[in-house]
Amino acid sequence: MELSTVLWMVLSLFVAGGVAWFQYFYKSAHRLRVTRVLFLLRFLAVFGILLLLINPKIIKNQYQTEKTPLVIAIDNSRSIKELNQNQTALSIKNTFENHDKLSEKYDIQFFAFDSESKLTQTFDFNGNQTRIDLLSKNLKNIYRNKTYPVILVSDGNQTSGGDYLYGFENEVFPMVLGDTMPHFDLRINRLNTNKYAFHKNKFPVEIFLGYTGDKNVEAEFSIQRNNQVIHKEKVNFTEQKKSVVVNVLLEADKIGLQVYKAVILSGENEKNTYNNTKNFAVEVIDQKTEVALIADLNHPDLGALRRSIESNEQHKVSVLSAKNITPLADFDVIILYQPTVSFQNVFDQIKDSRKNYFLITGKHTDFNFLNNNQEVFGFRASGQKEDYTAFYKSGFSNFAQENIGFEGFPPLENPYGNLEIKQGVSALLEARIRNINTQKPLLFFNENAQQRTAFLLGENIWRWRLQHFSENENFEDFDIFVNKIIQFLASDNKRKSLVVTHENFYNSGENIEISAQYFNKNYEFDQNARLSISVKNKLTNQSKTYDLLKSHNYYKVNMSGLEAGEYAFSVKELSSNTTHSGSFEIIDFDIEKQHTNADLEKLSLLAQNTNGKTYFPTQTDKLIDDLLQNQKYKPIQKQQTKKLPLIDFWTLLCSIAALFGLEWFIRKYNGLL
Repeated sequence: MELSTVLWMVLSLFVAGGVAWFQYFYKSAHRLRVTRVLFLLRFLAVFGILLLLINPKIIKNQYQTEKTPLVIAIDNSRSIKELNQNQTALSIKNTFENHDKLSEKYDIQFFAFDSESKLTQTFDFNGNQTRIDLLSKNLKNIYRNKTYPVILVSDGNQTSGGDYLYGFENEVFPMVLGDTMPHFDLRINRLNTNKYAFHKNKFPVEIFLGYTGDKNVEAEFSIQRNNQVIHKEKVNFTEQKKSVVVNVLLEADKIGLQVYKAVILSGENEKNTYNNTKNFAVEVIDQKTEVALIADLNHPDLGALRRSIESNEQHKVSVLSAKNITPLADFDVIILYQPTVSFQNVFDQIKDSRKNYFLITGKHTDFNFLNNNQEVFGFRASGQKEDYTAFYKSGFSNFAQENIGFEGFPPLENPYGNLEIKQGVSALLEARIRNINTQKPLLFFNENAQQRTAFLLGENIWRWRLQHFSENENFEDFDIFVNKIIQFLASDNKRKSLVVTHENFYNSGENIEISAQYFNKNYEFDQNARLSISVKNKLTNQSKTYDLLKSHNYYKVNMSGLEAGEYAFSVKELSSNTTHSGSFEIIDFDIEKQHTNADLEKLSLLAQNTNGKTYFPTQTDKLIDDLLQNQKYKPIQKQQTKKLPLIDFWTLLCSIAALFGLEWFIRKYNGLL
């Protein structure tokens, strides 16, 4: 307690005593035996009031010991089980968990990682993928600005994501699971091909073959379809030549989903033969969506749009000039980029053919011309330009589109002006100016019985694509977003009450997701629909039923875990009994079975890059001793100073009231009032 507070309390004693003495003893003619009791009551009551005013506090120091986090990240993928290391991993976990001295020094945290990573105490080793780079990113977010060791219990074989060698900032001590002795092994490391091909065309297949061994080997590589060999060639490996790239052109001679098998074999015995084969599929289609991108100026948007649209092999983009336009009859979708009067012929053809189009405006757009050639909106432009950022509207229902971070994208440029919507539109994005929502659409769609149109009021969409890549290290979600716009415009105008989106084939181990939208009689997205899906294996006739869960403006289901095979499915809306049927195929390929050894070299490099050290399961006790003796990681004692009230306000207030009440009662009883 501070000295000034003590002095004020002493002064309060004298003041309270003086007030009570003045009341009952100063020039008092009658001194009864009860006077001393009344004096004491008045003294205590006045002193209590003064204490309330002073509100004395005491200083209390609390000491808290903060331990260094010890992250023990255990590989939870199926490869650990395939290498018969799952019990070893659990044994390592139990050893760390039950070590008292280690728990005294460190705050032990267990993480499981496969395609995701999470803080947990349970491990099932059933993960479909291994992403060590994602683990490093998540640890950075959880333990910011902290120095701590990481125990990485893994075989080091990553099956998806970026290189994990340079992702960790703290010391990593890999504990290597699996056999590190190389065995003779031929394998298909990777296979690249298009998802779609066109009938009577040839499509390329690129195969990366790998070899582990110490002698010269001649192997036979083949590609089969329906158990018939359609391509075969010899490949040779030596002690120095450990990999071969094979490029093949296959004929797309049948329409529909075509399943192929790539195989590499030799006369040698192998420990793991699962990685000698790889199934893949290509959907052969007989037509392609032709998109005309019409512009009269050079702009980065044109290249970004073309790359995004053509990321879907079913779409082909032709960049045309409005000044030298060709007939548009052969095109399915027209993109009009910043139209001016030179687009008059284009708009005339669109009006005659009722082609669906996507119109993008910007600083060079002639809005007077535009207002006279379309009836969806009118725009009165001023002489100034403005930056418009996007705001995602979750109620959009023309097609299923999640928020891919639109609010964080750079602003689009467009003239400042007054926008008037003349027909019914559905907005996916609204415009904001300096974080102020204008309540005006930025990306919106119009649909009637004859035509579908889309409008984006702003240029520099190329910056959106680049921003998405910088945040996600890929263009995938942005390209899907652009292709959904094209797909909406390319499809017929007849709206269905139940729309289901799915892939024709999936690789086993991938997320098998199917999404659906249900619309009421007014073609509004039904927020309260009850959708279920029944899936039947065509070979075994086994059926499973799932509920579709609502996510923003669509419903979806994840059926990961289904075995490889052909499936028929039926989605049903339970209230209206509306149904949609379809089929898909799951291709047998388990990437977690591709490895026969731990990647000791890469784990050792990781330890070297982070100033750590590599250990094996038999060296668990050695690792624990090294962690205990490591002086870099010490518990930190923190002092927390708190000022606590010496008295409780309400208790003292009630006591003062009781003292005054008791004093009044005694005075009344003795006739002193």
